[in-house]
Amino acid sequence: MAVRKDTLFERFLAPFVKTVLIDRDALMQYYQSKDWEQEGDRFRQPHVEYPDYYSSQNFHSIEGGYLNLSAAISYDPITKYALPPNEDWVRQGLIDRIQTKPRRILDLGCGTGSTTLLLKQAFPDAEVIGIDLAPYMLVVADDKARRANLNIQFTQANAERTSFLDASFDLVTASLLFHETPPEVASTILRECFRLLSVGGEVLILDGNQAALRQTDWLTEIFEEPYIKAYAAGSVDAWMGAAGFGAVITEALWLIHQVTHGVKPISGQVRTVEFATPEPTGDRQWALGYMPTEG
Repeated sequence: MAVRKDTLFERFLAPFVKTVLIDRDALMQYYQSKDWEQEGDRFRQPHVEYPDYYSSQNFHSIEGGYLNLSAAISYDPITKYALPPNEDWVRQGLIDRIQTKPRRILDLGCGTGSTTLLLKQAFPDAEVIGIDLAPYMLVVADDKARRANLNIQFTQANAERTSFLDASFDLVTASLLFHETPPEVASTILRECFRLLSVGGEVLILDGNQAALRQTDWLTEIFEEPYIKAYAAGSVDAWMGAAGFGAVITEALWLIHQVTHGVKPISGQVRTVEFATPEPTGDRQWALGYMPTEG
């Protein structure tokens, strides 16, 4: 197990957030409201194995990361203040960039389902499925969907190797997932997205602005994020293009976030890649990528 790091959040922000901003009584009431092991068993799949990069690391200064119950209970109250300027606005930035009207949607690494719920609200007639490795996170996500009276299917699965059929989705999304995986895993996940999408289907990835993270070191030190520096050094554009996607574009969102969009092209179609600007201003630069396409 990884050694816990002394992050900027733990040193300066955690005391204020935990004592002033978070309703500890409400968290305790929620914790005591259910048998978490029994609820988690509703989502645990016996064939799912936890990758070492996931199970051996601490995330957000929580020992055991997302497999720890406290991560699921505290995620929403903390994330509410950890995605400036406003969590709902940031997540809505992904929704606003969907260009089609999908009939079947898969949300990868859905966590507590915050983006998944927005997807269902935006496309009420679509079948929406959220997958995650952490059973407790899925319990919280399912609770939120039920309270919102939204019909969403949540299931435990590894985004690198799902059991869904080829070309069985019109839209695949991931929010705040890639900075928590090694780059080679992110690339594997995008190849899985390509397999899962029908021709013309869209993939959208919401995460930290890689250009901003490279230029502002302290942004990578706020939380305990074991893979964020490797994520910042990479390019979702390049990973997506290498997976076979066309019309790839990354747009800066509120300066420190980004949304990358791609489309599964018809076999043999020329693919274009639109790269984000080096400066996190939201402006764009165009580049044509004449690369071999996949079927």
